[in-house]
Amino acid sequence: MTGTLTDHVIGEVLAVLTVTFVQSPVPQSVVPCTAVVRPPPVVPVGVGVGLAGVGLGVGVVEGAKDAAKSYKPGVVGVMSRSGGMTTEISSSLTAAGLGVSTAVSIGGDAIIGSTYAELMPYFEADEETKAIVIYTEPGGRMEAQLSEWRKANNSRLPIVAFMAGKFMDDDEMQGMSFGHAGTIVEGKEDSATEKILRLEEAGIKVVERIDEIPEAVKERINA
Repeated sequence: MTGTLTDHVIGEVLAVLTVTFVQSPVPQSVVPCTAVVRPPPVVPVGVGVGLAGVGLGVGVVEGAKDAAKSYKPGVVGVMSRSGGMTTEISSSLTAAGLGVSTAVSIGGDAIIGSTYAELMPYFEADEETKAIVIYTEPGGRMEAQLSEWRKANNSRLPIVAFMAGKFMDDDEMQGMSFGHAGTIVEGKEDSATEKILRLEEAGIKVVERIDEIPEAVKERINA
């Protein structure tokens, strides 16, 4: 049963929640497990409602205090098509002593607010930013736009990229999406392989693993 829990108050209104809940206990064979994603202040409410009559529950806390430790002032700008990977990459940069100047989670939806290329002028104008890291995926044309922008504007900023979802290049995956709504591969130009080629042609370093990002950034800053 789906219901809406509105204006939950803990001293003040913190959130308007829409939750899916089990109205009464059910056999575990019907609902063996559930996942609940909630901001920290309302986790007890969301988890309590979401787990009624369910055998196994997994709670994911959004915006937890630990995430704040991933962001320390620094010299690297981050742009990502994944909210979670924005924090993951920022954490790796912070741990390596590079820190983050500005982090932007563009999101993985088919329709977004700003692209890599549209955000680049802001990073270019920021004297504290010495390099850029992007997390990207198959689907869409943002990487091609970024490559064209970088070549056309003779960008001062070295860019390191990580491309997720290379398996989407398989023929049987064409026209399908994974994870984010914007990862639909409609043609060759949308594929991970083609995007990597375009990025590298524009002088953008593409790494194989997330943990390779900090060292790649340091190499380019010191080049």
